[in-house]
Formats: sequence, C-alpha cells, structure tokens
Amino acid sequence: MKVAKQKRFAIGPASLVAAAFIGPGTVTTCTLAGANYGYALMWALLFSVMACMLLQEMSARLGLITQQGLGEVLQKQFTHPVYKVLVFALVAVAIFIGNGAYQGGNIAGAALGLQAMLPTVDFPWPILIAAVAFAVLIQGSYRVFERSLIVLVLLMSLAFVTTFILTKPDWTALFQGMKPQVPEGAWLTIVALVGTTVVPYNLFLHASAVKSKWHKPEDLSLVRKDTIISIGVGGLISLAIVATAATAFFGQQVSIQSAADMSIQLQPLLGSWAAVFISVGLFAAGISSAITAPLAAAYAVSGMLGWPTAGKDIKFKMIWMTVLFSGLLLSLSGYKPITIIWFAQIANGLLLPLLAIFLLFVMNKSDLLGAYKNSWLHNLLALVVIAVSLLLGGKSLYSALS
Repeated sequence: MKVAKQKRFAIGPASLVAAAFIGPGTVTTCTLAGANYGYALMWALLFSVMACMLLQEMSARLGLITQQGLGEVLQKQFTHPVYKVLVFALVAVAIFIGNGAYQGGNIAGAALGLQAMLPTVDFPWPILIAAVAFAVLIQGSYRVFERSLIVLVLLMSLAFVTTFILTKPDWTALFQGMKPQVPEGAWLTIVALVGTTVVPYNLFLHASAVKSKWHKPEDLSLVRKDTIISIGVGGLISLAIVATAATAFFGQQVSIQSAADMSIQLQPLLGSWAAVFISVGLFAAGISSAITAPLAAAYAVSGMLGWPTAGKDIKFKMIWMTVLFSGLLLSLSGYKPITIIWFAQIANGLLLPLLAIFLLFVMNKSDLLGAYKNSWLHNLLALVVIAVSLLLGGKSLYSALS
C-alpha cells in the first residue's frame, strides 16, 4: 500500500502581496502614525492586517479554484451590456485613480531615497525612476530585477523589527492601543493605514499569481498558509515601524519631511548609517512597487475587457503606460514627496470598499466556486470589513470637509 506523499509548504505569491504593501507608503504612513499618535492607532493597524488576510484569502481562493484572475471573472459574470459597462467603469476608475495615486507615491518614495543618498545632486529623480520602470516593463524580464530590490526592502524591514526589539517599547501602551480610539485629527491617518495595508490592486494581482503557481483545489491549504504567513510578517513589520516611530518621535512635535527625518527611529541600531539604510530601502521599495502597480492595473483592466494579458500585447502595454505616466505627472506636480505618498494611501483606503464589494459578490457564486464559495463566516467578516471601511472613509471625508 502506497502512502501519499505530503506536500511541502513553500512561500508563494502572497509574499509579493506583502512586499507590495511594505513600500514607501507603509514606511511613511506608519512613521507618521507613531510620531503623531504614539501607540493609539495600533487597533487600526491590527484591523488592516486582519482585513488584508481575509480579502487576500478570498482573492487567492478565487484564482485557485477558477484558474482565472479577478478581472476575467468579473468580465464573465456580468453579461448584461448595461451592467457590464457599469461594473467595468467603476472598477476601471477605481484602478486608474488608486493605482495612479499609488504610482505617484511609489515614484516619490524612490525619489525621496535618491535625494537622501545624493543630497548635493540636483536632478529630476522621478523622471529617472519612471524611465527605469518603463525599461524594465517594456522588455518584460522584471522578476530578477524586482527580487533583488525586494531583498533590500526586507533588509530595511529587518532593521525596523530589530530596532523595535532593542528599544524596548512600552508594552502597556502598545496593548492599550489595541482598544479602538480616535485621537483628535486621526481619521485620515486611520484611512491611510487601511489603504497602505489592504492595497486594492493586490486583490487582482494575488488571484492572477496564484493560478500561475497552484492548479488543484487540494492546494488550498498551501494557498492559505502562504497568505497568513506572508501577510502576518508584513503586519509585524508595520507594527515595528509604528512602535519605533512612537518611541523616537511621539510627544516631540517633530516635522517629518524626508528620509533623513524618518531614519532617526533606526539610529539605536544603525547609528550614523541609519540615513543611508532607510534611503536605500525607500528607493528599493519605491521602484519595486513602481513596476508592480502598473502591471497589476494592466492585468485587471485587460481581464475585464477580455484582452490578452500577455506582456507583449500593445493594449496591455498601453494600460500600464497610462498608470506609469500618470504617477510620474503626480510626482512632478510640485507637492512634497511625503504629501504625495500620504495622499496615495488615503485614496486607496477610500476606494477599497468598492472593489471589496465586487470580490464578495463573485465569492458567493455557486456556479463559479461550488463547494469553495464563501461560508457564512467569510461573508460576515467581509461585510464587517466593508462596513468599517465605509465608516472610516465617510468620517474622514466629513472631517476633512468640515
């Protein structure tokens, strides 16, 4: 009698999801959250990580069972011409606005790193970064380049986690921060924490990446382990950034405008090398995400239009070029890089509920997923995430306008 060979777990596509949200946006947003509010918004970060795990598991399960991307599934589910046009218009607007803003933050973050590394050089860094991203995307072989940048991002992340341990955070205040509370003026920061963790384009990226790696329903346990471990590690890194910023800046009325300002929180570990370390990390995180974001937009929109998703297709190229150059224009708009990065996270946080609603809709289709459709618990938790996201977005807009 033969004994079935047990499958070995290996880190998969969810590591790209985690690497995508540990970018300039997360470093900036988490630093500002810790600097301005101490540990008080830890609950918002915890909610963001749990919401990310839930929605990305749904996206990954969709990709595994259907062997289609989220864009392709949406395109096939809405057959009535009016509904098809409406859904496509809503998703396309969300993707282009969200990814365009996020791309602006990616380019601005990479430029922030280069400015800190070469302070005496007066050069339009965003143009150079966009040109590098364009060159990598147009020739199609971006994986080796991207993985080398991810290694640099992981080193920066390790520095934050190590500093978090060395500086001995105030554990009492940290756990008290897990209790929901909203300090004065914190609504936009909360939305930014959600937007920088639950990145809307990752819902499209994850489904497409999973179907390329795993092909059988029996692989679902591996998909879930991959999602929980990778996003859990990303959440731990975000927590470490908030905590180190709280220790270094909270209560000191410090204005954070550059990579050098943010590097202060790493000085207990790296000393004078802190500025160099965070500059290289921001550059790597920014340019890596500057490659990933346009690709995700191209996969999403091409899938919904039924176009080829091959990198050589001209229509596929036109989509990612649009996102890339809209991000470049935003980064050259004259606003400070920190402001652009901050705006991008808020935009994603506001657009998240729309895409989450579409994902929840298709995850309840028995004809599509059969026994692997959402359970009542999945639906309940997803509705809570959508409701809280809508509440946060509405409250933040009201606060901003009033």
